[in-house]
Amino acid sequence: MSVRKCTWKTAAGEVRHAWLCDYTGQTGKRHVKTFAQKKDADAFITKAKVEVREGVHTTDSDSVTIRDAADLWLTTGAARGLERATLAAYEQHARLHIVPSLGRMKLSRLSAPAVRDFEDRLRTDGRSAAMIRRILTSLGSMLSDAQERGLVSRNVVRDLGSRRKKGADRRADRRQKGRLKVGENIPSREEIRAIVGALQGLWRPILLTAIFTGLRASELRGLRWADVDLKKGELHVRQRADRYNIIGRPKSESGERTVPLPPIVANALRELKLTCQRTDAEIVFMSSRGHIRNHSNIVKYALIPAQIAAGVTKPDGTAKYTGLHALRHFYASWCIIRTGDGGLGLTPKLIQERLGHSTIGMTLDVYGHLFPRGDDGSELAAAEKSLLG
Repeated sequence: MSVRKCTWKTAAGEVRHAWLCDYTGQTGKRHVKTFAQKKDADAFITKAKVEVREGVHTTDSDSVTIRDAADLWLTTGAARGLERATLAAYEQHARLHIVPSLGRMKLSRLSAPAVRDFEDRLRTDGRSAAMIRRILTSLGSMLSDAQERGLVSRNVVRDLGSRRKKGADRRADRRQKGRLKVGENIPSREEIRAIVGALQGLWRPILLTAIFTGLRASELRGLRWADVDLKKGELHVRQRADRYNIIGRPKSESGERTVPLPPIVANALRELKLTCQRTDAEIVFMSSRGHIRNHSNIVKYALIPAQIAAGVTKPDGTAKYTGLHALRHFYASWCIIRTGDGGLGLTPKLIQERLGHSTIGMTLDVYGHLFPRGDDGSELAAAEKSLLG
């Protein structure tokens, strides 16, 4: 492998210079690459030596465009059986963001500065920090797939991510959103009391279950009678229904869990089972036609009307909470509140298990500020008196 200077004259008599990298790839084929500056040629030949030695070097001629790599990546995802919702998100990231900006570029020419420029353009176009992170994650996944195919030697997205502070982007995103607040993101106990008092008819059991078990909407919609033990007063989360009503495993290994049922929920489920018109119903909250209930329909016909009936509304009269996840937030806060204040007073580890979080860090990141402080005024005064007499 060598770097040499090449000099020539144009038709107009102007003297031009360039630096040529002459090297042999791992397949034994000779390659020549041209640079305007010697430092760039030296940097390339140094990197190429290492990559050829390790058998991972990819030349521009052997590479494909990012558009082609995206097509291969999406095809691989479908073949591996990724969830339909996940594939839809990947396809959207590729179609709306990655391909329009980078599609014509060769994979081998994608560099860290090019990725940073892509990231900056997404931010300038008004994409949120969370969306930019998801798009870059998809781009990194696409490059990993291309690496396995031998179409590119490096995953510059992963290289860029490894140089950044772990969790810095996520912390910035949390700062932008702010902490969850009771009465804003989390229904208060008074609001839940009013909603429960207004529940009636078909939708009462499903909203009571959501309020007092903290199940995710997908877990609620996929709940089976076989996983509900009314004698013991508990339910088992073993599956969920995605946005396309396809049944699958919970989000993670921790998602499989056992959740106790308060008497109000157990009684509501008993009544539902007795009045169920379909004797062959496998899904607890199945529609009269035997279909898994649509998420948006539960919000539209159950959650929103219940809030309006209970007076839990905004100044304009619309429902205050627009998603079922608000009920999951309430359940988490109810688990945290001390028993003397009307809560369960559970430990963080037990709350993690009840919610099905993959790590206790996730539980504390989201809900840590809701835990009672151990240094309120009265306790500090007692401690001071004990210390100083």
